Amino acid sequence: MEWPPEELKKLAERVCSVSPEQHTVRELLWWYGYERRGRFIVWAIRRDLESLNIRTEPDIEYTYLDGLLTFSPIINSGPELDLGDEEVEGVEEAHAILITSESEDPTQRIGRLPSANTRPVSVNPNATVAEAVTIMLLNDYSQLPVMQGERSIKGVITWQSIGTKLALGRPCAVVQDCLEDAVVLESNVSLFSAIPTIVERAFVLVRDEKGVISGIVTTTDLSLQFRQLAEPFLLLGEIEMHLRQLSDGKFSAAELKSARDPSDTSRDIEGLSDLTFGEHIRLLENPARWAALSLNIDRGTFVKHLNEIRDIRNNVMHFDPDGTAPSELEKLRQFVRLLNALSPQ
Repeated sequence: MEWPPEELKKLAERVCSVSPEQHTVRELLWWYGYERRGRFIVWAIRRDLESLNIRTEPDIEYTYLDGLLTFSPIINSGPELDLGDEEVEGVEEAHAILITSESEDPTQRIGRLPSANTRPVSVNPNATVAEAVTIMLLNDYSQLPVMQGERSIKGVITWQSIGTKLALGRPCAVVQDCLEDAVVLESNVSLFSAIPTIVERAFVLVRDEKGVISGIVTTTDLSLQFRQLAEPFLLLGEIEMHLRQLSDGKFSAAELKSARDPSDTSRDIEGLSDLTFGEHIRLLENPARWAALSLNIDRGTFVKHLNEIRDIRNNVMHFDPDGTAPSELEKLRQFVRLLNALSPQ
């Protein structure tokens, strides 16, 4: 593939001669033939953007995968005045209490969660509690943001806040009678630093870089996110255990040692657990050793897929910020199914 891709070249021509355009991060990656951001592809895209005299706002590395990037021309207007972080933060509203982050690890930010980028349903402070309850029941929500416009948060209404008012015999006719304080996190806050707040409060609202309430993240969203993060590791662990089970007792100590990486002679190989994933592939690439497994499947196809699994494993172990691509995750699942079918019952 020729880089920069043709789609980006045409976009640059339009942006520099007509007007800025918006495209998602995922769309930009697709032009390059990638499904997620890695260090190399981010570097290559930034290089190409600069060569085409265009830029993106926000930065491609820290934006939600399906979030919009605004492409605009780079305008050289002389040296910029560095106001520093304190001056920039000083323009915030005096009564806006936000949790922000300037130095958190950018690889897992709360703004990358899908729910943090799904504009929440909200109600006006003067709406009736009956209206709020109806919306919550229809959508199976436990809470609703109470807002006036897309930036102005007045609080939240929850089943608990309604129940508390009713139990105490206090007025609860309109939403503003049953308000709770809302916790708002900036989208650039580290997901891991946000976890204690989300667990304590059960949910938080997320504010994007434009000051808009862009989503709501709940404990359920955390569970789904950590399942997505953990599943590749669990599948890879299962694959390695299956491989050891298939090879157990089939090879001599000398054969195992012969599969060791030639550049790593200092390491002792006493059993299958001492082999790296790549060394296990090297062991099975040999037709004679493959025959020892007594498997009635094609060696070349099996080893080819093992090499693909190794590449996925390398990506997973490097903790790609966008996680495992759906196509790669499906390859892991398929290979586990194959190994389950081959394993002795």
